[in-house]
Amino acid sequence: MTPEPTPVLDIEPAEASRLVAGGAMLLDVREDEEWNAGHAPEAVHLAMGQVSERAGELPTDRTVVCICRVGGRSGAVAGALAGAGYDVRNVAGGMLAWELGGLAVVAADGAAGRVV
Repeated sequence: MTPEPTPVLDIEPAEASRLVAGGAMLLDVREDEEWNAGHAPEAVHLAMGQVSERAGELPTDRTVVCICRVGGRSGAVAGALAGAGYDVRNVAGGMLAWELGGLAVVAADGAAGRVV
């Protein structure tokens, strides 16, 4: 039986942006194609399927803010990380809400991006 994920606080994109500006890590767990089309400039990319094997690369001394397209995948990742002892938040509405909130989105080549 798989343990239940630990509940995680969902935050709005504006709050996520404030946390990142204050030193939190923004972790984008979407697939490569989604990341390449558009992501937050401050984000670090680590696809959901790679998180468990690469969790040791994540900081334990600051908050990790997880984001995906709409918040489901990042919520699952955030729950798993919280269960492992990380201080973590999930962005409610994901990158769609981030973009709708007027926050920056860039493509992999640095040009203006879009959420797919």
